[in-house]
Amino acid sequence: MILMTEGHVPVLADELLEVLDPQPGDVAIDATFGAGGHARLVAERIGPEGLLIGIDRDPEAVERFARFADEAPCRTRLEVGAFAQVLEQLADEGVRADIVYLDLGVSSMQIDTPQRGFSYSVDAPLDMRMDTTEPFSAAELVATWDERQLVSILREYGEERYARQIARAIVREREREPITTTARLVDVVTRAVPTPARFTGGHPAKRTFQALRIAVNDELGQIDAGLPAAWECLAQNSRFAGISFHSLEDRRVKHFLADLAQGCICPPDLPICRCGHEPQAELLIRGGRVASEEEAARNPRSTSARLRAARRLTRPKDVAA
Repeated sequence: MILMTEGHVPVLADELLEVLDPQPGDVAIDATFGAGGHARLVAERIGPEGLLIGIDRDPEAVERFARFADEAPCRTRLEVGAFAQVLEQLADEGVRADIVYLDLGVSSMQIDTPQRGFSYSVDAPLDMRMDTTEPFSAAELVATWDERQLVSILREYGEERYARQIARAIVREREREPITTTARLVDVVTRAVPTPARFTGGHPAKRTFQALRIAVNDELGQIDAGLPAAWECLAQNSRFAGISFHSLEDRRVKHFLADLAQGCICPPDLPICRCGHEPQAELLIRGGRVASEEEAARNPRSTSARLRAARRLTRPKDVAA
């Protein structure tokens, strides 16, 4: 059963529970707590002897987690901060969880809160900070980064075909008038994109907003640092899962788990294995799991989601025999 939380529907919830298989008494780390939709489902499974550790960089998560903790049928703990750094701290503390999971990207609540400035659909201050205590916003980026830097992030983080035209337009238009609202940025981007392209491939500002959001919040850097930290928090035979929403995220999760699951790395022409390399992980899903047609119809935001999961085969370094 999929649980509604403050109007939020957790994506791939049944599939996540299936691969993580939470058991009574488990220690679970929800590294991207958000609205707590997945956490509530996991909490029901781990019960009063279980512990759920929630992580979120958004200061507004403190109040949401407090409401969750009041109702949760398990023990709870909240850590406020970027998930990569918090996971590293937990690993250093010696926390070894039975399950760890990541629901990557921006949360639905942040998108649906106009004043946070994540959406190109409503006019709002150009912000996009997941952690509102951080000083660097999308408005600051748009105002200060040079054309070369803008082209680079639009291409790398937004996979934007018209990165150069958009970057040039931003630099030109900010000299005329500061770009401080989402509506003004949408207007600048839309006019920079060739007319035929404005009506294909979704909203013309979609990829620009994605690129700026990723850059402002260092989302890919968080994933690169957070995946090994999450793995280090797992006990032997415990499970990890990651839900991604675009190819830049999914590629990182896919390659990270594939590398852990690789066995012999000897040259293929060597008749017997000499490397002694043993896999550290067992992949629990081949090719990833996507939303069913039913879920996609019910929750359009699930259509881009992909779930990958693995079981840790090896012992953590600090408990190796």
